[in-house]
Amino acid sequence: MLAMGSQDFPRDARLLTSGDYRRVFTDPDQKASHRYILLLAANNTLGHSRVGIIAAKKHIKLAVSRNHFKRIVRETFRQLDSRQESMDVVVLARQGADRLDNTTLSSILRQQWRKLIES
Repeated sequence: MLAMGSQDFPRDARLLTSGDYRRVFTDPDQKASHRYILLLAANNTLGHSRVGIIAAKKHIKLAVSRNHFKRIVRETFRQLDSRQESMDVVVLARQGADRLDNTTLSSILRQQWRKLIES
């Protein structure tokens, strides 16, 4: 098993159950929207943020592209300031998100994270 140190994505940083997702969808406290990405967030009382990613086959056809999208989302989430307020965030890929290169996708995600945190 490969030890990744601070680069891992621990279980407690992920939305795991349908209930977690449902809570964010039914009562989001904040939204950050872009043509290719939508972020919905609901505050939590856990003391840390968690993220869930939805990259539907309808919007990103190839599995390799969906996995790539998820890796970039997780990486930008890892790089966030850990002192931010604790929230559960669902990141939804929109049509065309698979056509973005790494730099553009990362830039859009960082911009949307900032927008979400500052609102």
